[in-house]
Amino acid sequence: MNVPKDTKPMIWGAVIGAALCATVGFTWGGWVTGSTARKEAVVAGQSATVIALAPFCAERFRAQDDATAKLAELTKASTWERSAVVEKSGFAMKPGTRTNDSDIARACVDLLMAPTAPKS
Repeated sequence: MNVPKDTKPMIWGAVIGAALCATVGFTWGGWVTGSTARKEAVVAGQSATVIALAPFCAERFRAQDDATAKLAELTKASTWERSAVVEKSGFAMKPGTRTNDSDIARACVDLLMAPTAPKS
């Protein structure tokens, strides 16, 4: 079988070009593998859920019958214990679940502890 003498350099050029293209694509081009894309989608979905549900949690927390006492308890609690206070109220749950979501509780605490702007 006669193989042209330029075949070997052409094959090496293709291999090196493909490796270089993949390296540039994955480092600077923003390419990711399928598993990385799935992980990032899960994280983005959880973040979107927290952003959507935290205001409802804060509003329900403020609408309790003893909201003044609960807010005072929240203010007196240490930074580490505040999400537990909100979780105890039962407002940091995703719809359809029976367990509290700690991410929603933390975001709810952030909203409850944020200074409110004066109304004009």
